[in-house]
Amino acid sequence: MGMPEDTSPNGTYPFQIDQKVVYPLQGVGTIQLITEKIFKGKPTPYYQIYLPVTDMIVMIPVHKAVEIGIRSIVPQEKAQEALAIVSSEYEPVTADWKLRYQMNLDLLKNGDITDIALVVRNLYHRSKVKELPILERKLYDSAMKLLIDEVAFSLNIDVKEVEKLVHEKLEPLAKLVHASAFGEDSEEEFEPEEEEEEEYEE
Repeated sequence: MGMPEDTSPNGTYPFQIDQKVVYPLQGVGTIQLITEKIFKGKPTPYYQIYLPVTDMIVMIPVHKAVEIGIRSIVPQEKAQEALAIVSSEYEPVTADWKLRYQMNLDLLKNGDITDIALVVRNLYHRSKVKELPILERKLYDSAMKLLIDEVAFSLNIDVKEVEKLVHEKLEPLAKLVHASAFGEDSEEEFEPEEEEEEEYEE
């Protein structure tokens, strides 16, 4: 099937073939194709995006891409800003881990690289005081992966180098974070309500 007719208001698609983009909560992906599928009897352009972190291909309607949070890789200045946040002064948040989990999950869903950096910083320093519950640990791992991958692409440096850089920025501040700043809280397991899976159709 040939390239679909461009129906976007400004005459161009927001993202192009071979462009690296960020998919919310999934990380950096590559637009492999812009193709057409018939939906409700009408030809509809779709992005075919490959996500290496999950080795998965997703099909997203072009007109829904920006709405669901797909965006370009941030410029170098924004990546440096995120790295600065990682090493910025840390103020402990709520001792209620369930509320803390939801706050950090909301930041991650926002998809902005500076919000992702906040999640990494917050949960890293919390983990130095008390072992994170399973859900928070998973959230931390996801945030770290998202941050490292995008910074690596933005600054055009190896993922391993970015990983080392992030940990170097976290470590000095960690020594200044004390358990007394947090208080004691119950760390019983908490399962958030499952969200309904969205179908990205018209």
